[in-house]
Amino acid sequence: MRLDKFLKVSRLIKRRTLAKEVAEQGRIKINGNVAKASSSVSQGDELSIRFGQKIVTVKVNDLRETVRKDEAETLYTIVKEEKAE
Repeated sequence: MRLDKFLKVSRLIKRRTLAKEVAEQGRIKINGNVAKASSSVSQGDELSIRFGQKIVTVKVNDLRETVRKDEAETLYTIVKEEKAE
Protein backbone atom coordinates (compact mmCIF):
# COMPACT_ATOMS: atom_id res chain seq x y z
CA MET A 1 0.00 0.00 0.00
CA ARG A 2 1.21 3.51 -0.74
CA LEU A 3 2.47 5.54 2.22
CA ASP A 4 0.11 8.49 1.67
CA LYS A 5 -2.92 6.17 1.43
CA PHE A 6 -1.95 4.29 4.62
CA LEU A 7 -1.57 7.56 6.57
CA LYS A 8 -5.04 8.66 5.46
CA VAL A 9 -6.77 5.30 6.11
CA SER A 10 -5.13 4.97 9.55
CA ARG A 11 -6.02 8.62 10.26
CA LEU A 12 -2.49 9.47 11.37
CA ILE A 13 -2.82 12.32 8.85
CA LYS A 14 -6.34 13.40 7.92
CA ARG A 15 -5.96 14.05 4.18
CA ARG A 16 -3.97 12.25 1.51
CA THR A 17 -2.77 15.52 -0.05
CA LEU A 18 -1.42 16.62 3.33
CA ALA A 19 0.31 13.25 3.76
CA LYS A 20 1.91 13.76 0.34
CA GLU A 21 3.17 17.23 1.29
CA VAL A 22 4.64 15.98 4.58
CA ALA A 23 6.43 13.16 2.74
CA GLU A 24 7.81 15.59 0.12
CA GLN A 25 9.29 17.67 2.93
CA GLY A 26 11.25 14.61 4.10
CA ARG A 27 9.46 14.41 7.46
CA ILE A 28 8.50 10.71 7.19
CA LYS A 29 10.85 7.74 7.46
CA ILE A 30 10.13 4.06 6.85
CA ASN A 31 12.52 1.79 8.78
CA GLY A 32 14.99 4.69 9.10
CA ASN A 33 14.96 5.71 5.41
CA VAL A 34 13.37 8.94 4.17
CA ALA A 35 10.18 8.00 2.32
CA LYS A 36 8.25 9.45 -0.61
CA ALA A 37 4.43 9.52 -0.74
CA SER A 38 4.53 6.67 -3.26
CA SER A 39 6.74 4.46 -1.06
CA SER A 40 5.36 1.04 -0.29
CA VAL A 41 4.30 0.24 3.29
CA SER A 42 3.97 -3.33 4.55
CA GLN A 43 3.11 -5.03 7.84
CA GLY A 44 5.87 -4.76 10.44
CA ASP A 45 7.33 -1.53 9.02
CA GLU A 46 8.22 1.24 11.45
CA LEU A 47 7.19 4.76 10.46
CA SER A 48 8.67 7.91 12.02
CA ILE A 49 6.59 11.00 11.36
CA ARG A 50 7.63 14.50 12.38
CA PHE A 51 4.68 16.67 13.45
CA GLY A 52 6.03 20.14 14.25
CA GLN A 53 7.92 19.76 17.53
CA LYS A 54 7.34 16.04 18.09
CA ILE A 55 8.30 12.81 16.37
CA VAL A 56 5.85 9.91 16.52
CA THR A 57 7.11 6.40 15.76
CA VAL A 58 4.49 3.78 14.90
CA LYS A 59 4.60 0.11 13.89
CA VAL A 60 2.29 -1.00 11.08
CA ASN A 61 0.02 -3.84 12.28
CA ASP A 62 -2.37 -4.23 9.37
CA LEU A 63 -3.09 -2.87 5.90
CA ARG A 64 -6.66 -2.31 4.73
CA GLU A 65 -8.18 -0.27 1.90
CA THR A 66 -10.97 1.13 4.08
CA VAL A 67 -11.65 1.10 7.80
CA ARG A 68 -14.21 2.68 10.11
CA LYS A 69 -13.08 5.61 12.23
CA ASP A 70 -13.25 3.71 15.54
CA GLU A 71 -11.17 0.84 14.07
CA ALA A 72 -8.44 3.03 12.51
CA GLU A 73 -6.15 2.77 15.55
CA THR A 74 -5.94 -1.02 15.14
CA LEU A 75 -3.84 -0.52 11.98
CA TYR A 76 -0.83 0.70 13.97
CA THR A 77 0.81 0.69 17.40
CA ILE A 78 2.55 3.77 18.78
CA VAL A 79 6.10 2.76 19.67
CA LYS A 80 7.23 6.13 21.04
CA GLU A 81 6.61 9.86 21.01
CA GLU A 82 9.48 12.25 21.53
CA LYS A 83 10.27 15.93 21.22
CA ALA A 84 12.03 16.97 18.02
CA GLU A 85 15.30 18.84 18.41
